[in-house]
Amino acid sequence: MHTVIGKISYTNSWPVFHNFYPSTLSFPAEMVSEVPAILNQGMAEGSIHVGALSSFAYAAASDRLLLLPDLSVSADGPVQSILLFSRTPVDRIGSGRIAVTNTSATSVNLLKILMEKAVGAKPEYISAEPDLDSMMEQTDACLLIGDNAIRASWQDRGYIVTDLGRLWKEWTGHSMTFAVWAVNREAAREMPEAIAEIAGAFMESKRRGVQDLAPIIREARTGIGGTTAYWDGYFRNLCYDFGERQQEGLNLYFRYAYQMGLLPQEVKMELWSRNMLIRVKE
Repeated sequence: MHTVIGKISYTNSWPVFHNFYPSTLSFPAEMVSEVPAILNQGMAEGSIHVGALSSFAYAAASDRLLLLPDLSVSADGPVQSILLFSRTPVDRIGSGRIAVTNTSATSVNLLKILMEKAVGAKPEYISAEPDLDSMMEQTDACLLIGDNAIRASWQDRGYIVTDLGRLWKEWTGHSMTFAVWAVNREAAREMPEAIAEIAGAFMESKRRGVQDLAPIIREARTGIGGTTAYWDGYFRNLCYDFGERQQEGLNLYFRYAYQMGLLPQEVKMELWSRNMLIRVKE
């Protein structure tokens, strides 16, 4: 059976994907790199069997997905690529307007949780293209993620910059997980050996990626800009494991998202393993 593996294009997942080659697997497999919406849909429907997806997308389809153990993109504090730019301190935004991009439900919902629960604000959210200057023309603050956030953080436009990973950690004491690796439940049932091989290949790719960041840093410098020192710090600051600490933080995020009506159902995280399902401790 031909296996389809989903790849998210965000820079922060590169260390896990960099040394992963579908051609080295013992069965036919292809990797598709798509915009998040298409990956999320493919994972939920089963046309993509296994791969990375954003935490919120996993939550929305968690009844059809199992999490691969020990793989995530997490930050225990600042994440450096999910940034709120504002004219006033965050606690003064109140009922002001915040521009957000529609590309990352995980980050937008993290912002909504933090604004309402941590800051006690009720802002209005408007959707906009991810451009700092045009976003700030019509709002009090804007959320940028990924490469857009990173590039904007290199220029000082006089805005206050709030790192959502840091704010989450200060408020909850927890780590925050932005992306996970998952497998469609049907695929896990139908091709357990293939999934086990893919999970192992991802783990090995992660080990090698974290061990030798130099080629990944070169790629980031070429594609996005910035210095070796910046990217070295950026990748080293992120956590690619999915242990108890990461699971606890993500569980809390899902609980708040459900309480606020951002998720239609409560999420019961279940981990895939070779021979059984492991339910994550609540």
